[in-house]
This record gives sequence, C-alpha cells and structure tokens, in this order.
Amino acid sequence: MTEHGTAKAVRLNDRVNDNVNTNINIPINIWRALLEVAAVLGLAASIVSAQVAQPKTTEGVAATPLSEERASAGDSPDDPGPIAVDLSPALTHAAISKAAQKVADWQLGRAEPIFSQQWTYAALYDGLLAASKTTGDPRYHDAVVKLATRFDWKLLDARFPHADDMALGQSYMDLYLETHDPVRMADVKTILDRLMVRPDDPEKLLWWWCDALFMAPPVLARTFAATGDRRYLDYMDREWWQTSASLYDSADHLYFRDSRYFTQKEKNGQKIFWSRGNGWVLGAFAKVLEVMPNDYPGRGKYVAQYKQMADRIAAIQGEDGLWRSGLLDAAAYDLPEVSGTAFFTYSLAWGINQGLLDRAKFEPVVERAWVGMLSHIYADGRLGSIQPIDGQPGKFKPSASYVYGVGGFLLAASELDALAQDRSRKPPKARSQR
Repeated sequence: MTEHGTAKAVRLNDRVNDNVNTNINIPINIWRALLEVAAVLGLAASIVSAQVAQPKTTEGVAATPLSEERASAGDSPDDPGPIAVDLSPALTHAAISKAAQKVADWQLGRAEPIFSQQWTYAALYDGLLAASKTTGDPRYHDAVVKLATRFDWKLLDARFPHADDMALGQSYMDLYLETHDPVRMADVKTILDRLMVRPDDPEKLLWWWCDALFMAPPVLARTFAATGDRRYLDYMDREWWQTSASLYDSADHLYFRDSRYFTQKEKNGQKIFWSRGNGWVLGAFAKVLEVMPNDYPGRGKYVAQYKQMADRIAAIQGEDGLWRSGLLDAAAYDLPEVSGTAFFTYSLAWGINQGLLDRAKFEPVVERAWVGMLSHIYADGRLGSIQPIDGQPGKFKPSASYVYGVGGFLLAASELDALAQDRSRKPPKARSQR
C-alpha cells in the first residue's frame, strides 16, 4: 500500500472505530481489511458513508453521515462575490457590533432552516447567543431558543459517550441558567449522569482527540454551575488531565490533535499541530474557567496551562494577524485559517478581560487578529477562509465558510467588544510634558 493509501486507511479506521454501527455483526478485523483494500481502490469513502448512514439510534435520533454533515455545515463557492468594504477595524463597540451583525445575519439567513444538533452547529449557537449580547439584537438568541424547543432540549445520543454529541449542551445549559426551567437541563443532566458512572476504558481515552475538550468539558462545568454538584466538575477534571497527559506537548505548549500525529512532521520537519484543534482547546479553557470557582483545588493547573498556550500562540501569530492551518509550518499553507484564529482571539481576549493575561502584551495580538479576520468577510456577510471539517491541517478555498468558524468569530467579537468597552471607560493616560 502506498504511503497515501496507508494514511487514508488509518483515518478511515479511526472513523469506523468511532462511528461503526454496532448492530451490524461484522468483525472489526474484517472491516479494517476491507478499508485497507478500499483505500487503495479509492472506494473507502463510500464504504464509510454506507456504514455511517445506518447508525444505531436512540429515541429516534440518528448520527448524521459525514457527507451530509459537511454539506450542511458550509460551502466553498468559486465566486463568493467581493470582499466587504464597509467595516472598520477600530476596536469600538459600534465597529465590532456592525461586523458581528453582518456575519451573524448572513449565517442565520442561510443556516436557520437547516439547524441541527450536530457539533458543527453547536459552536455556531454559542456564537449566536454571544452575538445578541454584543449587538443588542435578540434575534440570534431567540433563534437558538427556537431550535432547542424544536429538538425538545435533547442531545444526540446515538454514539454515547462521544463528546461531539454533547456539544449542544453548552447552549442548552447557558439558556437554562437564564430561566432555570428544568426542561432545558433535563436531558443534558441525564446523559452526563450516565457518563459519570461509565467506567474508563484503559485501552482508549474518553476524550482521545483534542477537539473533545471544547465539546464536553464546558457542558460538565455548566452543569456544576447549575446544580452546585461538584461531581460534574471533578469528573471533568479527571478526564481533562488524562487527555492532557496524552496529547499536550510540554515542550511546544500545544496539543496534538490525536495520537496519530505524535511522530508525523510538517514539510519543514516541525511537529504537526493543527490550528483549529488548538483553537478548540484554548477556547475550552475560557469556557471552563469562566464557571469554575476560584477556590476549586485544580483551578491553578488550568490557568498555568492556559497561560503557556496563550504565550505560544501569540509568539507564532502570522504577520497578517492570522494563523495557518498547520501552526509550525506557515509556508506550507497558502491561506490563513479563520476558525482557529477566531477561537484563539476569543480565548485571548477573554483572558485579558479576566485579568489572566497581560493586556499590554496580548491586546496587540487580538487587535491584529481581528483586523485580519475582517479582511475575509465578503460584502454579503460570508466569513471566508475557514477550513472544512477535518482532523488535521489542510488546504481550502478563500471562500470556504463553515458554521463552527462563524461561531468562533462571534465569540471573539463578544470578548473584543467587552475589551473595547472596558478600554473606553478608562481615562486616557496623561501626556508627558516636554
């Protein structure tokens, strides 16, 4: 088998391990052999698609085939139209709010008819809730409430305990904390209660890919905030640090996406660290720390790793203010990657606002990132240069726009708006006399 075919089979093998329909009585070793053959023949995608298309269902809810998930999450047209020229890079409430509203309006108009419970959309819903706070426009918040009601405030449960299917719980729990309506939390709590009594598998981490830290831990943290039951926080804490022990590189202060990348290298010989994967992690720190009590015994460990990553991310920022898909070999990737950039910007701005990061050092970083992201907004509000669904660095069109990246952008806008308003309240420094 060629190197390309082997790599493809490995990726598909991982998908089968996680998405295989356990109701189909085909031994896994046979599936693996079939996938290796299919990768050589160029047919592996159809095999996996057929397998995923018949998922084990729970309460009538099925996992979405990968091809359908990608198609519903975004697109990459050849002609997206001109870049917007009506946005200001100024860090003011008016300028930030205008950019957030332009992007949110475009995305809401396209996506609301096909809102789903998938992880891709979960990140968008987090951003839409933030956008209502930024802009003062309740439409975005109300759209999330409407979809939650349509889904009866339930999560996907076909792949338990897969973290991706718990990601929607962030929005459910944030909305629960607004009203304390029990129905908003009921299904999330039921699934998390099942999760916490599930024995760990010594052969495989629960959260074996770094993205998972954004998907499930913030839900557990919010359930603690809602109930006061520290078991949710303690469970999250145990599983988080098992994942960190496996995937966090203590020399580079970045996360490998998963164990497949421990020995793989970029073209320039550097380790492969995926931008969006690390964006998920840095964003997760903000999501978890914002509800974790200051006196929680393990909080200092989270803050320490968060600061390490923040320093590293700031140090490798591109000259255009953005980060590439592969963090340590920018020259290998033609375009900047906006979704990773958006989650970095969100988390770094949050850290400044919370007093965890030095404002003098990090404010210029988030300002440059914001200006860079604005340059990828099209006249109609499309946010481009977002890598499609993947698990590794890759290439894509300038027009590529996907809902999770828009969610990250709206989260970034919310924290930058808070930063701008805090700055406007501070008196200007007195000029020195000459």
